[in-house]
Amino acid sequence: MKKTFGTVSKSDYSTDEDLDLSPASIVHQEAELAKREGILEERERILAEKQKIVDQKFEMAEKARKDLISKLEKVSELSTDEAKKLLLDSIEKDLAAEISRRIKEAEEDIKLHADQKAREILAEAMMHGITDYVSEFTTSQVELPDEEMKGRIIGKEGRNVRTFEQATGVDVLMDETPGVLILSSFDPVRREIAKISLQRLMQDGRIQPQRIEEIVEHTREDVEKLMCEAGEKLCHEIGVYNLPAELVCLIGRFKYRYSYGQNMIQHTLEETQIGIALAKMLGANVNVVRLACLLHDIGKVVIEGDEGTHIEKGVQICKKYGLPQEVTDAVAEHHEDKPFSRVESIIVYIADAISGGRPGARREDVEEYIKRIEDIERIATSFEGVDKAFAVAAGREVRVIVMPEQISDDELPKLTHDIASEIAQQVIVPGQIKVTAIREVRASDFAISS
Repeated sequence: MKKTFGTVSKSDYSTDEDLDLSPASIVHQEAELAKREGILEERERILAEKQKIVDQKFEMAEKARKDLISKLEKVSELSTDEAKKLLLDSIEKDLAAEISRRIKEAEEDIKLHADQKAREILAEAMMHGITDYVSEFTTSQVELPDEEMKGRIIGKEGRNVRTFEQATGVDVLMDETPGVLILSSFDPVRREIAKISLQRLMQDGRIQPQRIEEIVEHTREDVEKLMCEAGEKLCHEIGVYNLPAELVCLIGRFKYRYSYGQNMIQHTLEETQIGIALAKMLGANVNVVRLACLLHDIGKVVIEGDEGTHIEKGVQICKKYGLPQEVTDAVAEHHEDKPFSRVESIIVYIADAISGGRPGARREDVEEYIKRIEDIERIATSFEGVDKAFAVAAGREVRVIVMPEQISDDELPKLTHDIASEIAQQVIVPGQIKVTAIREVRASDFAISS
């Protein structure tokens, strides 16, 4: 049964005798309540007295604490603030010693493992740069089907071989080795054009001056296509896409270009793989490193103009094709010509050094020789009226082809003298250099049947 507090119902009692509402009972209840009220008041009084005693004792304890602090200050001659400062300084000194000890232990641990970790990083990066590599120099060998073919290549009074050398810019060497003909030139592109042209001439069978010039011209166009394909292949191998077609073809010239005797396709592939591995391990921008490694030596294959280093030319190429500034900076800084501006530039520099510095990768003498030959040809072609210039016989002879409408036969001796004098002043060469000027006038017409 639900009860309502504050009210009394008759049903709450079992009988009528349980509910006593007589005057005497009420008086008794009031007396009982008054008694209980008195007891509560007495308890409150006692509690108040005890609280007073507690407060007095607290005041006495606080006074005693202050007196003790005052006595301690007099004995130690330190104020409270000074004592706090002294205590904090002591704790800080202990902590500083502990911190220094831990820092020293950490530094020793780092020194102990840093060299080992660095070697591990470089070794792992170099493993990514492993490529098949064959060093090539300045000659190409062509196999002949028989000794009779060698005579046909030479031609009557040597006219065929002279035409071939003038058209290709290479030296044809006839040694005593049977069934072999040697093509010599510092420029690997010329050697490749000459090699393919000679093979095609032998297959065609019509070996005569006019046919030689036609074959060489067609082969030159084909080799340009081969270089573009080589550029595309290199870009795909290292994961670079959507570059301008002209830039890809320029990269393809690495196929026949050598830096200190190291093929630049192989060097670029090696360096890029190493750079990508380093960038991943160091948390650098992999795409910037990838593209910068690909283009770091692009200035070495630029054929337009002779001014500036390969780095300056490379920067111009990057700007010409609108490449990111980070890539341009890495190309500009990969030989420390400028201070490093970001970690990606440092990675490109390290990757280049690893690829080029490994044993057997490069031969400095070859690079110096090629540079000297290039300078000789550049000087010869700088004269007005000169169409082409080919340095042959390991740079001991320069064949200069002039434009007949600008240079007469009487002017040839003076031109050769001026070229020889300029070469002697600008290029340090062992021995003598023979300058041969060639002036050839041709006339052609077409027979049209009516």
